[in-house]
Amino acid sequence: MSAHAATDASIAETGLTRAVLVGVDIGSDKRFDATLEELSLLAASAGDLTVGRVIARRKAPDAALFIGSGKADEIKALVAETGAHGVIFDQALSPAQQRNLERHLGVAVADRTSLILDIFAARAQSHEGKLQVELARLQYMATRLVGRWSHLERQRGGIGTRGGPGEAQIELDKRMIGDRIKSVKIRLEKVKRQRSTQRKARERRGTFRVSLVGYTNAGKSTLFNVLVKARAYAADQLFATLDTTTRALWLEQAACSVSLSDTVGFIRDLPHKLVEAFEATLHEAAEADLLLHVVDASSPQLLEQQAEVERVLHEIGAGDVPQILVFNKCDLLEESRQPREPRDSIEVHPGVLRPRVFVSARDGTGLDTLRQVIAEIASGAANAAQSAVGLDRESSPLSTESDSVSSRFPMA
Repeated sequence: MSAHAATDASIAETGLTRAVLVGVDIGSDKRFDATLEELSLLAASAGDLTVGRVIARRKAPDAALFIGSGKADEIKALVAETGAHGVIFDQALSPAQQRNLERHLGVAVADRTSLILDIFAARAQSHEGKLQVELARLQYMATRLVGRWSHLERQRGGIGTRGGPGEAQIELDKRMIGDRIKSVKIRLEKVKRQRSTQRKARERRGTFRVSLVGYTNAGKSTLFNVLVKARAYAADQLFATLDTTTRALWLEQAACSVSLSDTVGFIRDLPHKLVEAFEATLHEAAEADLLLHVVDASSPQLLEQQAEVERVLHEIGAGDVPQILVFNKCDLLEESRQPREPRDSIEVHPGVLRPRVFVSARDGTGLDTLRQVIAEIASGAANAAQSAVGLDRESSPLSTESDSVSSRFPMA
């Protein structure tokens, strides 16, 4: 158990919402982040300033307070010491646990789900994206009818403020929310039909469809921009972009163009309702001919992040779509961890190899190799059966012997 409070006097001058972060190690969760670093990045993306961190360990969550009364008292003392406006939990809280914690701590309490929803609400730009986020937030709100930091009547700082009290404090009852959910679902269904029509048009033109997928902040949008010379928004932050963007990518090696789409990033414990709401967008990945699975090669958690993306891909029906693993940000690696060759293949299942390319979207390293690999797959797409089995077969022209992987790339 630990608690670290920020003491910088400049905190009071920032005007941001000050938050204490709480992580609970239940014991059976191997993905538990003891540093709470990802939660801190999420809080920063939402406009909140981390002023303290608390780690608790329990065999099982407390039914009333999730963390138990003793740890709740410790958090309450830290809130008073730091002048925090609220507390953010790295796990999902039940409505009852959230209400009990707010009464006990005397400040607003949010969980990981509501935090991600707030970020998505602020970042969505397209009509479709806004509808998707609204649906997820309404479904979440229906069980609580409370908003994060909603007691603070402020004009700046944090997510969800529009010049007054938290937006979730509008006089909405469950009936009104239910009606709104139905309305949004109808509008999203229309968007889904439109996307389906667009996809069928691309299929009739015989367009080879490639989608970028990966953990949030792996560099997908930056890679997308350099490949198609676009200007999609890209930043070193979680969920910098949410809306799917599609452009034509010319492959000189194959003398043809393919369709390249940049999709929303994934993250650990992505709220299920959010996955459902973004169904129309995620279909771009599920119905692609090829996925470029972008991995942050410099991340200490790259294996866990890679596994989380694979899990979500299976959840949305894209688990069997052929993939190229694109290890990005290789410019940030130490010399001893630099790849010895620009491409190889890695065994993802017993006897099943997947191509891997090492790139840096920032300085352009490996991009020609990546284009070459995509061109090889696109050129073979004329044979529908070959495209269907794609990359995850030993007979793939891109596959090499699996025992060569570890000798070429020390990270593997």
